[in-house]
Amino acid sequence: MSTSRTPTRERILAVALDLFGARGFDGASLDDIARAVGVRKQTVLYWFPSKDDLVDAVLDAVAAELVAVIDAAVRAAPDEPLARIDAIVSAVFRPAVRRPALLGVVRESSRLPAERAHAVVQRLSPLIARAVSYLESEMDAGRLRRGDPGLIAAMGYATVTGIATEPALLRAVAWRPDAVGLRRLRDELRAYLRAALAP
Repeated sequence: MSTSRTPTRERILAVALDLFGARGFDGASLDDIARAVGVRKQTVLYWFPSKDDLVDAVLDAVAAELVAVIDAAVRAAPDEPLARIDAIVSAVFRPAVRRPALLGVVRESSRLPAERAHAVVQRLSPLIARAVSYLESEMDAGRLRRGDPGLIAAMGYATVTGIATEPALLRAVAWRPDAVGLRRLRDELRAYLRAALAP
């Protein structure tokens, strides 16, 4: 995304996502981002009046990407709940395998002050509400094992975000945060959910 044909705003967002994911929100300055994009800091500030505005835009972009890949997975999956859950889990991991900085942004969002961290959850709340509703309807239909759909959705979300927020713990059990490790973790989560939810 570093070509001159890509709009400046999009190049700034892409670079900011990569730098925030690698260095943290505090570790990447607007000067660093401007330098990496090849523009002046004033250009960054033209598009994003403050660093907080840029952080919010990056979080919006990450949330929008997750919503888009999950929506596409739901539309393409067969009408069988365990297969659909498999497709959703795979969809969530796909962007992270392709662009590991996304996990860094998720990690960093968990370190924001409470009111800003709540705003991140609000961005994803429609998706979470749909997941809970889907689990509940499939449980009511007897196609999934009965359980608390809200807690099950929260556990799935916590597992995915835990990949980003607990890398030291995962390394302690010989997990590596690379493409192979992410695929292994994805497959374990799919198997776990399938075993937990099979009627």
